[in-house]
Amino acid sequence: MPHLAIQATPNVSIPHEESLLKSLNKALWDSGLFKQPAEIKTRILPIETFLVGVEDDEQANGFIYANLKLMSGRDIETQNQLAELLVATIEEKIGDEQSGRAALQICVEVEEISAVYHKKMLGS
Repeated sequence: MPHLAIQATPNVSIPHEESLLKSLNKALWDSGLFKQPAEIKTRILPIETFLVGVEDDEQANGFIYANLKLMSGRDIETQNQLAELLVATIEEKIGDEQSGRAALQICVEVEEISAVYHKKMLGS
């Protein structure tokens, strides 16, 4: 039941957003840590305004921040493996697209979902 939210600054090029999301979902699924592919949910959340540092010339820097939320119970080693997997997948899918556009920093945070979490499936 992982939820993955991706934020990217406007100076980062993601030419095929759906392709990136599919690659991230596949990487998570291939980890063998989840029961069904439909449990994996990803989305890209746009950032309109951002600031890196304090000087105008620092705006040549861009970033992707990925936040992976998991149900509780995964040890820190597993969380680190998932973070490294996501960083590598993002870099592989879009790293070449950044040539000359912006210095790119990829950040992944893995955290547990609150114990107060409810879900319900409708339809099917």
